[in-house]
Amino acid sequence: MSDALYLSLWYPNLRLAAMPDKLTAVLESISAHGGEPGVYAATVWPVSWSEAPVLQHVYGHGERGAEARAAVEHALELLHDDFAYEFQIGWNLWELESGEGGLEGRWLRAPRLIRVTGFGPLFDDGSYEQEGHIRIDFGGDAAFLEEDVELNADTARRVEENVRQLVELTAAVEKASGATARLLWSEMGESLAQRLAARLGMGN
Repeated sequence: MSDALYLSLWYPNLRLAAMPDKLTAVLESISAHGGEPGVYAATVWPVSWSEAPVLQHVYGHGERGAEARAAVEHALELLHDDFAYEFQIGWNLWELESGEGGLEGRWLRAPRLIRVTGFGPLFDDGSYEQEGHIRIDFGGDAAFLEEDVELNADTARRVEENVRQLVELTAAVEKASGATARLLWSEMGESLAQRLAARLGMGN
């Protein structure tokens, strides 16, 4: 069963004025590690997730995407302690294309939209303490396990490449943004590493 996968990042004594630089560093790291060069969309949420956004801007894919710093500066013109700032950016992974007539498809590098959110200290009653000052939402973890696909040498190689890209991105965003703590976690609380080991037959 696919599970939602997140990376949370924390920074010591983070001041809200430093958030634009942190978000820009994270988005640029994603672009450098399998991501698209531009930001697809930006949304600003006030107070909590139940409120309507005060800003939504869809730039588009590919060449229409906004340069990371420009998108961040535009969104964070509305800089408030109780706002959250969400950016969507394409991130390319190996995915198995559906075949016709029950036949197995081919592997393709395809972009998925992932979300990068910076939390003001008062947004949603200080949810940054659990969620991170910045949180990356990778969506479902299927691309890192492919549990519904027959495990053969080709599948194992594609899964390994996706996982390696995830690990490299995790290290890159931590270093580039100066995070002092990070946590890769899933919505259901299951360990991706343990599930991957079980999938590849590496368990005890």
